[in-house]
Amino acid sequence: MPSRPARICVCGRVVAAGTVCACQRARKAQHDRARPNANARGYGTKWRAESAAFLAAHPVCSRCGAPSTVVNHKVPHRMSAARTAPELATAQKLFWRRSNWEPVCAPCHNGPIQSEERSAS
Repeated sequence: MPSRPARICVCGRVVAAGTVCACQRARKAQHDRARPNANARGYGTKWRAESAAFLAAHPVCSRCGAPSTVVNHKVPHRMSAARTAPELATAQKLFWRRSNWEPVCAPCHNGPIQSEERSAS
């Protein structure tokens, strides 16, 4: 079976298939250091309880039919981008609105859904 060819990283280095360039690891590490923790982003104890109950009631991924493991916000709440009190209030309402929740599996959430959100930003 043929292996995938090497690719070119954004920094110009040739990267073997299935590996990550050192510059990409460094960018990810920097991003993770600057990112607030889950509690600060609104995903605290209340969210964990509510999302667990939602997933128990909706055990199948709405995208592919696999077991659901993640509650996706269909319309991104953008709470971290809120700069004023009214923006934060709107984001919080969207965050907790169950009609905005969607049960998905991790591969769907971390792949196509995140790609859609990034391209819409």
